[in-house]
Amino acid sequence: MFKKILIANRGEIALRIIRTCKEMGIKTVAVYSTADKESLHVRFADEAVCIGPPPSKDSYLNIPRIMAAVEITNADAIHPGYGFLSENANFAEVCAAYGVKFIGPTSLMIAKMGDKITAKDTMIKAGVPVVPGSDGLLQDVKEGIGIAKDIGYPVIIKATAGGGGKGMRIIWEESEFENAWDSARAEAKASFGNDGIYIEKYVEEPRHIEFQIIGDQKGTVAHLSERDCSIQRRHQKLVEESPSPFMTEELRIKMGEAAIKAGQSINYEGVGTIEFLVDKYRNFYFMEMNTRIQVEHPVTEEVIDYDLIKEQIKVAAGIEISGKSYFPKLHAMECRINAEDPWHDFRPNPGKITSFHSSKGHGVRVDTHVYAGYTVPPQYDSMIAKLICKAQTRDECITKMSRALDEFIVEGIKTTVPFHQKLMKNQDFRDGNFTTAFLNNWDFKNA
Repeated sequence: MFKKILIANRGEIALRIIRTCKEMGIKTVAVYSTADKESLHVRFADEAVCIGPPPSKDSYLNIPRIMAAVEITNADAIHPGYGFLSENANFAEVCAAYGVKFIGPTSLMIAKMGDKITAKDTMIKAGVPVVPGSDGLLQDVKEGIGIAKDIGYPVIIKATAGGGGKGMRIIWEESEFENAWDSARAEAKASFGNDGIYIEKYVEEPRHIEFQIIGDQKGTVAHLSERDCSIQRRHQKLVEESPSPFMTEELRIKMGEAAIKAGQSINYEGVGTIEFLVDKYRNFYFMEMNTRIQVEHPVTEEVIDYDLIKEQIKVAAGIEISGKSYFPKLHAMECRINAEDPWHDFRPNPGKITSFHSSKGHGVRVDTHVYAGYTVPPQYDSMIAKLICKAQTRDECITKMSRALDEFIVEGIKTTVPFHQKLMKNQDFRDGNFTTAFLNNWDFKNA
């Protein structure tokens, strides 16, 4: 087992990893930018190293500075968390070259799944259903228009190196194609340094359902059941839950088998997520694979009583998994609490938190790095907390979440708590009647 792990991340996920490491008897190293010197992950780690000024490129994305922190602290492993360098194949390769264990998949696995065209080809060979579309990157607008005619509108064009909705455009008719092509490529180039674009049939009224998987170094892969992440805004998840209210026993078995096939196709090591689109007829299609821990991993932890960070570390240390797949025993739901103003188009609202009270009670969990007096910096993601509730049934879970949101107090900045309070009272949401387009059709301000 590792003696000391450096966490190449910040905020709540860094603190989350530190807690598990302490319970495993592993020393921890926090790295931080000058904007994060008062963050709780810095306070609770055994050691802390400042790696630069606030901009991510000068700190959390700066590989030489992170590796220098590894060297001066003698850490023997790096946990990348999510975001930042967690799916950076070059970073995983550098770790291997330095003899430091990257807690996650190999650089080759990351590269295979990070490029969406390669990932799609891999899934086709593995027998995992994929959305109809181009065989590879589009060479020009003319080729894209031709494929769109063949598969039928609406279509969606996506950046091969994309994520978070960047470089993605839905096209409903041919007259929109050229403008969408130009803007998607420009956005992809600016966001990822890669303007490669491919095309797929746009699945209408879909659910976004993902399967958590885990694989060990011996090639054994298991799934830990599903999470429904369909409540989204501009392709950013806001609420996640398990089990999905749309799921049937038969569909769970089929999707679970497909998720395991996906992991086995690259001999996947570590925890990861296979993301699917599921249409209204319960046909499912591979969308992408995330080769890291997910923001919403606590949802799975709560329904199967499983510490995913602990298992992730054990797999990285060479410990084999049982190969047993898990199914939800309870119902769990997570609301992302962001420092955003929901009344003004979810505008980021960084600043000083003057008062903070997190919810408590049976079946209530709060993962956060903030406190009264903490200043939310403007340079990073706006999420300040994750509120997770679990109960015997979905109805009980929603009622508990509603109560917990009423107790969640943050003053000094605007947050998304009021949005979540309204969502928990929405009858369609309570009935499980929603798709990824739910927020496009719901005027929550006047609800």
